[in-house]
Amino acid sequence: MNRRIIGYYNYTVVLTYLGMISACVAVFLAIGGNSWLSIWFMMLAGLCDMFDGTVASTKKDRDEDQKRFGIQIDSLCDLVGFGMAPGVFVYSLSNNKVTSGIAAVFLTLAAVIRLAYFNVLEENRQKQESGHRKSYLGVPVTTIVLVLPIIYVLDACGVLASEYFYQATAVLVGIGFITPVYIKKPQRTGKIALVVLGLIEAVAMILVRKSM
Repeated sequence: MNRRIIGYYNYTVVLTYLGMISACVAVFLAIGGNSWLSIWFMMLAGLCDMFDGTVASTKKDRDEDQKRFGIQIDSLCDLVGFGMAPGVFVYSLSNNKVTSGIAAVFLTLAAVIRLAYFNVLEENRQKQESGHRKSYLGVPVTTIVLVLPIIYVLDACGVLASEYFYQATAVLVGIGFITPVYIKKPQRTGKIALVVLGLIEAVAMILVRKSM
């Protein structure tokens, strides 16, 4: 089939693309030293990722190529949002030290492995069964954008007054990405709980910002 431009651009991938754009902005902000705003854009990327699958599932007439494209593009954008962006954030916040670079690279590598393996499992699953996935193997990569705001707030409050906590967080979460544990996929109640947690973190970050 001849196309004017390659790819798919219907509404099912809009949130995925917006999440990737938010992640890129987060990278730029982290490099520029605006860590507070960088976290906000990473959280926005996480919010987009939480609901992009729900939006995609509303389109019932997707062909096999569109479904496979959705799997691939989602994971590629997740790599930027929850591997590269947090990695750059940790590296930049720690004054570009070698140890922070190692932690950042490990986090990104673990995210790559986790997402590539997920793609393999998901394509095989869709060949054998219909319906939605009920669990994940390994900690979801979006976990990092729920953990980093907590560390940031604690750091700003003087509770964790050390850059090494960011490095330790990157390493521990990265280990979670590649640990073969089954995590139940959050349904409506779980997603609401995650959104509420994100709102609490957002309020905490605003209050910390005002006190600085």
